[in-house]
Amino acid sequence: MIDYDGEARNYDAARGGEPRALAAADAVERLLPQGPCSILDVACGTGIVTRRLLRSERVVVGVDRSPGMLSLAGRRVPGGVVCGDARRLPFASDGVDAVVMVWLLHLLPDPASVLAEAARVLRPGGVLITTVDKDDAYFVQDSDIAQVTAELRRQYAPRVPDGSAWVLGWAAKRGLDRAGRTVFPGTGQGRSPRRWREAIEAGRIPWCSHATAGPVADVCRRLAELPDQDRARPDPQYQLIALKARRGIS
Repeated sequence: MIDYDGEARNYDAARGGEPRALAAADAVERLLPQGPCSILDVACGTGIVTRRLLRSERVVVGVDRSPGMLSLAGRRVPGGVVCGDARRLPFASDGVDAVVMVWLLHLLPDPASVLAEAARVLRPGGVLITTVDKDDAYFVQDSDIAQVTAELRRQYAPRVPDGSAWVLGWAAKRGLDRAGRTVFPGTGQGRSPRRWREAIEAGRIPWCSHATAGPVADVCRRLAELPDQDRARPDPQYQLIALKARRGIS
């Protein structure tokens, strides 16, 4: 697990900075309720996205369990951050119009308790907005890298906690209906063939960690043979879904 306190100061710069935050916030806006509403940004991190959701007619609160992250978020959202755990949110049931969770579910061994907490604090008719299928983001758009890695990913991609099929199935059983979907780019985060090969060799790619040595070596060889070794391929495309709490469902 990442040491978020230790990484807080450099966290944004290492993950696309303001351009990626702007793209994420714009996508969240497309799924939020219109007009006055209360918004809870769970695992808000440094508040770089939270800040962009502020409007005069809204109440926006960011919650995170990392004091290091919250020290930065507090500067961006003065008086609007709370230290808390996503599995036990310090908010009353049926209390907010929207819960936002960007880049959270994929980090959890089992997201069910976090999703249940989000559903608990939602008012009837409120929306839960979350990223899903994060590991697939680099392959939404076709590229030579997507083609080279396709078979290895198909065979060895591990079950992920933020799989959209699982999240939608869980939601449907608990009074949350799919209400929207959109994508946004991880601006500036596209990887070159060389960077992919380095990430694989460093053991940072799950579907390679689960594969045998032969197929992984073959993929690395084919990546090394691609042209323009240092040219970044398309930016990842992150998927957001909105789940609406049914009225009359507690």
